[in-house]
Amino acid sequence: MSRSTRSTRTTSGAAVALAALVLPLAACVDNGAASSSGAGALTVDSTADACDVSAAEAPSGTLTFSVTNSGDDVTEFYLLADDRLRVVSEVENIGPGLTRDLVVQVPAGDYYTACKPGMVGDGITAAFTVTDSGEEVGPTGPVAEQLATAEADYVAYVKDQVGSLVAGTQQFADAYAAGDDATARDLYAAVRVHWERVEPVAESFGDLDPLLDAREADLAEGEEWSGWHFIEKDLWQPTPEANGGTAYTALTPDERLAAADTLVELTGELDARVTADDFTFQAFQISNGAKELLDEVATGKVTGEEEIWSHTDLWDFRANVDGAEVALGVLRGVAEAQDADLVADLDDRFATLDDLLAQHGSVDTGFVAYTDLTDAQVAELAAAVDAVSEPLSRLTSTITDAA
Repeated sequence: MSRSTRSTRTTSGAAVALAALVLPLAACVDNGAASSSGAGALTVDSTADACDVSAAEAPSGTLTFSVTNSGDDVTEFYLLADDRLRVVSEVENIGPGLTRDLVVQVPAGDYYTACKPGMVGDGITAAFTVTDSGEEVGPTGPVAEQLATAEADYVAYVKDQVGSLVAGTQQFADAYAAGDDATARDLYAAVRVHWERVEPVAESFGDLDPLLDAREADLAEGEEWSGWHFIEKDLWQPTPEANGGTAYTALTPDERLAAADTLVELTGELDARVTADDFTFQAFQISNGAKELLDEVATGKVTGEEEIWSHTDLWDFRANVDGAEVALGVLRGVAEAQDADLVADLDDRFATLDDLLAQHGSVDTGFVAYTDLTDAQVAELAAAVDAVSEPLSRLTSTITDAA
């Protein structure tokens, strides 16, 4: 597998330039409340020990899963491919008592539904069959051509970001394995920007995201930990008070080398998958992914829980917003034709969020530590994220209605 030799700063600049080219092309996001009726409308009731879907099969085409969390913990809902690993689409961070919609376009075949109460473990899965409705699944005519262009543009963006991630990860891993903690700390947040911009793509592969990006709090009992946050903790070693009352034991040189090699290997696997000839990411996945990125901000970055040791959450925050804005960009043409007011509203709300983030730094110059923010500043950022999330939740239904 070929690896880029460009520097992290150079690749970051190239990614921003590509985003600037892609953004004018199209429209925005989804993952929310698009109520519908008929055979394609299903309800899901998620509890601590059940994931009750209203039907075990549905006809091919556009499906809307209306997911209600009747349990006491935050939950997630997934539609999985027949291997139970690949994620067709998902809706995350559904709080107790809340209902969220997942809109997907799926052909006939065998699938699995899954709820993950507490957002840990393997979840509660069940077989789900999509029968052949006899109708063509997905867009047709001029809209199909527009969306095909949008999908190709987005895949090009993903490949560019993952290429930058591969190069940066190798630099980071080399510094960390060599014991050059100062360089590794300096590279950590800047390299992770490329991961955070396209994380929904990594999540679609099912197995890679938890191996590369799981936080310690995400682990089920007895589960082995690897990836970015495993190394983060070793670079910013916690006090006993911050480590459950026990002294942190630094990794040995051999353990460091193993952790670094694993990070490089898994990132290389991500690169191989997104550069494979058959890799695609459909329009509804792009729009759903944009909403997922904003949900990531709301539940992890703006709370300071993602980078709990390094406090570099604002880098991730910016990257997640970048990814959502690129998704809006590639889908813009189709979304504007269907609902120009929605797109205009999203543009305004993204602009407000961008301005707030710029007050605390940038990817090029660096951001302040999350712990340097005041409570008022955190609340202001959280409100701006919520303001974008609500209209963004309508993007997928807007795109599928256009098709």
